[in-house]
Amino acid sequence: MKKLIWLLFVFLIVPGFAKAETQNNKVKAAFVKEGYLWTKINGKEEKITKEATKFLYSPQWSYDGVWIVYQVEPQKKLRPDLENQTEIWVYNTKTKKHKRITYTGTNPQWSPTENLLAFKSGGVLNVSNLEQFYNIALGVGDYRWFPDGRSFIASSGATLMPDGWTDPVLYKIGLEKDLDKISSLTKNVKKFYTIPSELKKGDMTLLAIDATDFRFSPDGKWISFMVSPTASWSMDSNFACVISADGQKFEVLDDIIWEVGTPKWAYVQNRLGYIAGSGRIVFGFTNKNMKVTDLPSFKSLSLTPPNFAELGFTWKDDHSIVVSRVKESGWSNDEKKRPDPSLFLIKIGELTQSQLSHPPKDYGDYDPIYLPNAQKLTWLRKQDIASAQNDLWIANGNGKNARLWIKNIEGYDFYEEK
Repeated sequence: MKKLIWLLFVFLIVPGFAKAETQNNKVKAAFVKEGYLWTKINGKEEKITKEATKFLYSPQWSYDGVWIVYQVEPQKKLRPDLENQTEIWVYNTKTKKHKRITYTGTNPQWSPTENLLAFKSGGVLNVSNLEQFYNIALGVGDYRWFPDGRSFIASSGATLMPDGWTDPVLYKIGLEKDLDKISSLTKNVKKFYTIPSELKKGDMTLLAIDATDFRFSPDGKWISFMVSPTASWSMDSNFACVISADGQKFEVLDDIIWEVGTPKWAYVQNRLGYIAGSGRIVFGFTNKNMKVTDLPSFKSLSLTPPNFAELGFTWKDDHSIVVSRVKESGWSNDEKKRPDPSLFLIKIGELTQSQLSHPPKDYGDYDPIYLPNAQKLTWLRKQDIASAQNDLWIANGNGKNARLWIKNIEGYDFYEEK
């Protein structure tokens, strides 16, 4: 009888509890913690690798939520001279088995439509059906699957020649439906667009060396990407650009730095969000403004109020954005004197912007990610922007019922059940 009364208490007095747990169970997480790969599925954390190692990038879920790909430093190198050798592995969450895809690979990316995995080895683009892999194209810098899973947008970076830098070039690379029938590494490669060696926006000029981080608009008609100068200069300034999916229209939108994230599209509208402003964070928490640009009109809005700076953002819906925001200030070598961000909700077209999170003193909330199917907001809470100690928090979309979800997390990725 007492047990029955207690259950009634949970569901009647705390009615949101059961609903919140059910929604959380719609989200699966793959994450790195203390040198191991973990999953959190149906609220249960499970360590899925047996030996501690160095993970180079965050794990990634396959399109159907069955497989996880991860990239690690090998326990034993193939050759002593391979300083940056990395292995690519996949893990099947149903069979609980791991499989090595390649001994030397980088930048793995799942197909958006089937369980095919693309990766690079040197400058060679490859595709694996998880049984064997196939060479697709040579001389590739960065790349991204087209939404139909039948081709890639790829870049080839500029090269320094005796008479100066060459131009970076974008290509469209087709994929044979039957991978066993690939007979040429150039037959399905078409030049898509040549980026001028110098790009200009207002009074800024940027030397175009690399094109990276390609992302497709919701209707697939536009591609956003970053154009970067040499490695040291890219810490201070890059250009956020867009190009039409037919390669006919190219536009530089604004300057941006990697530390505050890259441009992201809204869910339905062709609306691109990004945090504009040059200058690395160690020069000060200033000049970091949330902007949105609608395409094809190219009308832009600046959404950050005066005297504030944004350190990251996520789309909540096509008209709402959650940002990680600080008051503008200079940089201090004393971490206690650096500003700690909180999460704010921006509703495009409205003047009022509401605060969603209230971290305790000496803590800040960074890297918000909204999960639309589960209607949950996640973020990292840590003591400083440079801190290696990250705790993943989860809350309702309005920031309420916030709680610690995964402690001491490193790289991670989510999969939402439809």
